[in-house]
Amino acid sequence: MRKTVMILASVTLFGTAGAVLAQEASPSQQPANPPVTAPAIQRVNVIDVSELPQETQAQVNKIVEETSSESMQQLHSMVETSPEAKSALDEKGAKSTQVVATSMGADGTLTLITKKNS
Repeated sequence: MRKTVMILASVTLFGTAGAVLAQEASPSQQPANPPVTAPAIQRVNVIDVSELPQETQAQVNKIVEETSSESMQQLHSMVETSPEAKSALDEKGAKSTQVVATSMGADGTLTLITKKNS
């Protein structure tokens, strides 16, 4: 099974909508594209990158290398503010600073990908 890994999609994953651009419209018109909301978190899986298939590990590592430290800090902060994510990490003996990627399934499953050497 191939997983799509999304770095820093956690802003959306944790229920925060992305920036909405203002459109010129008369007051009686409705916006053409309403903001997209993320599914509610139903469960959280914590997986270390070493548990992923080699191809997926390579994809995650490449994305992590291209991610700024500021963006990674923002990801860690988002994880810290989510009780579900924090609890799942605690159960696995992991820390928010070890999270390097997230993925959200349509069924509401949030996957936190950790890296022990982070």
